[in-house]
Amino acid sequence: MSLTLDELDSHLFKCADIIRNAVDKTDYKDFILPLVFYKTISDTYQDRFEEVMGEVGDEEIAREEAWYDFVVPEEHSWESLRQTGTNVDQALNEAFDAIVKANPSKLEGVFRADFVDADALDDGRLSKLVEHLSTYNLSAKRVPPDMLGEAYMDLVRHFANEEGRDGGEFFTPPKIVQLMVRLVAPFEDGDRFHDPTCGSGGLLVEAAHYFRDEQDGDSSRLELTGQELNPDIAAIAKMNLFIHGYNGAIEREDSLGAPAFTENGHLEQFDHVLANFPFSADWPKSDLQDDAYGRFDWHEKLPRADRGDYAFIMHMAKQLNSSGKAAIVIPHGVLFRKYEGRYREPMLEQDMVEAVVGLPENLFQNNSIPSAILLLNRDKPPEREGEVLFVHAADEAFYKELSNQNELTEEGIGHIVQNFNEWTTEERVSRAVPIEEIRENDYNLNIALYVDTTEPEEPIDVAEELTKLRELQAERNEIESQLTDYMEALGYE
Repeated sequence: MSLTLDELDSHLFKCADIIRNAVDKTDYKDFILPLVFYKTISDTYQDRFEEVMGEVGDEEIAREEAWYDFVVPEEHSWESLRQTGTNVDQALNEAFDAIVKANPSKLEGVFRADFVDADALDDGRLSKLVEHLSTYNLSAKRVPPDMLGEAYMDLVRHFANEEGRDGGEFFTPPKIVQLMVRLVAPFEDGDRFHDPTCGSGGLLVEAAHYFRDEQDGDSSRLELTGQELNPDIAAIAKMNLFIHGYNGAIEREDSLGAPAFTENGHLEQFDHVLANFPFSADWPKSDLQDDAYGRFDWHEKLPRADRGDYAFIMHMAKQLNSSGKAAIVIPHGVLFRKYEGRYREPMLEQDMVEAVVGLPENLFQNNSIPSAILLLNRDKPPEREGEVLFVHAADEAFYKELSNQNELTEEGIGHIVQNFNEWTTEERVSRAVPIEEIRENDYNLNIALYVDTTEPEEPIDVAEELTKLRELQAERNEIESQLTDYMEALGYE
């Protein structure tokens, strides 16, 4: 049976209905996403096994690992799970452990859900969930990786909406992701991408999509890496890359306190860094006064312990190679908070700031805080040296209103990208500003200082307004005359 994306989305969304009220909605993703992943890889393995059996006709030979990209032990296949009527939770835990043990280099850390600990997920509910997912074969042979990957991200998005504000911690809205990727494109074979706060991995996946779809490139030739503090979200990112068929490495832990991508005592450097870090979050300042990687050297004083925005920015700047570019989602305060001018100054004097793009408010799930995209470039083209492009993209021309948040439009994204690519100065939208002018403003990057963001006043037609005034005066005179007549008739003079 051929599935459409809408049908697959609807099918996967119903999983949440089956476990609703059995676990908190903030935990839906922790149980359903691994189960969908398990179903997908089991079906893919089984289809490949049947294909190999058709070729060799010998089960022992067909089970040899050399035939497969990954292995699902026969006793822990999805069909074996379906035959389990009791202790389904224990069977799931054992299957996850066995699959990781059979594929340690590829699936380490992917399955973190403990179904035994979820008391409300009893045999009846879990069996119903397993049977529901058994409706369709989700193997890569039956469901194209693109469709399955898109459905998987739709499911992630669905759970982010269910969680409300907390969901934004692992999911960046797709239109913002598309804009960020387009602002650092184009890409080349062998390019290395990194996201130090990767959440569910959407920025990395979108970069690979763009290279394949817009540049006709081979996405397997890109290197995708990410780091994520939350172990459950890191597992989702690993599953996301795997389901999309992309090669990548996702590591755990805090990228500031324990950067995972290092080599010979130095941070690894990348061609492209894409990130939506947690705004104004605490960071381990006291532990990093003498940072081993020399990341926080823009000023003798480090950023406040309760506001790590510039700690993340300095970390990402250090991760860029000599021609590297970064697109970073930031809160507006990063652009103008007075005490952070000490960090803006070296960033600007090193001429690594290429552009600042102000975004519409309320783009993130249940979070209306104004945000922007900071674009860094270690190798700006000669014609852009000594300048920063400011783009005011917060007006209604750039977005549409949804039921509970705003969303950038395709036209809005295209407008921003075109102005950036063409280095355009457009009234009330964009302007290329010399660093000398920014220096005179004490390195303040507030967009309103450089682009007139005020709404234009409607032009006044003087002749038309005078005509209206005369008509109103005539109307008033007529009313006063009538009032005088009435007063005389009543004997008042």
